[in-house]
Amino acid sequence: MQPTILITGATGGIGIALARLLKDHAQLVLLGRNPQKLTSLQTEFPEARTEALPLTDAQAVQALIETLPALDAVVHCAGEVVLSSIQDSQLEDWESMYQSNVLTALVLTQQALPQLRASRGKVVFVNSGAGLRASPGWGGYAASKFALKALADALRQEEPLISVTTVYPGRTATDMQKQVRDMEHAEYQPEKYVRAEDVAQAIKTVLDMQRPSVIEELSIRPG
Repeated sequence: MQPTILITGATGGIGIALARLLKDHAQLVLLGRNPQKLTSLQTEFPEARTEALPLTDAQAVQALIETLPALDAVVHCAGEVVLSSIQDSQLEDWESMYQSNVLTALVLTQQALPQLRASRGKVVFVNSGAGLRASPGWGGYAASKFALKALADALRQEEPLISVTTVYPGRTATDMQKQVRDMEHAEYQPEKYVRAEDVAQAIKTVLDMQRPSVIEELSIRPG
């Protein structure tokens, strides 16, 4: 029987690259925020379940999880970035990034725990190099990713039946990276960045790992 794998942020970047890699190997539940992109996603993945779900709405998330006969893995790919110096930071930007980068993962993971315990499943948090070190202009984003690391670290110790992995990609050739380069007033050069497909392959390796082996943390950098 194929495993059931839920992917957030599945409408682009690393999320859709992972979905393409797994489509013949898993029953996919693909979550995103853009209804138009989700329609295209459903066309590309007719066997998958696609949903536009407010991931901080615990009741809505619980309702989705309860409809799944099983759940073997959750991969958190959704995220948001706004660059600004500390001096010029806007509180609403920090709040929005914290919600998108941390609270969505928290709520979904909480609601998925019973299913994941039953399947002895996996949770993969797609973090960032900014989750390990902060740079000028990246304070708000890094703070949210540091918090995501803390969530993963605590979960790993609290839930011995579940494998927990954090992946730290460096700059990756995605639409989000285009936005970042615009904010940095710099050229987007995808050939210099990590390929989303390579991050997806690394996540698949994590998902394929058999107990008792667990990859707890994995960094991927442009060479």
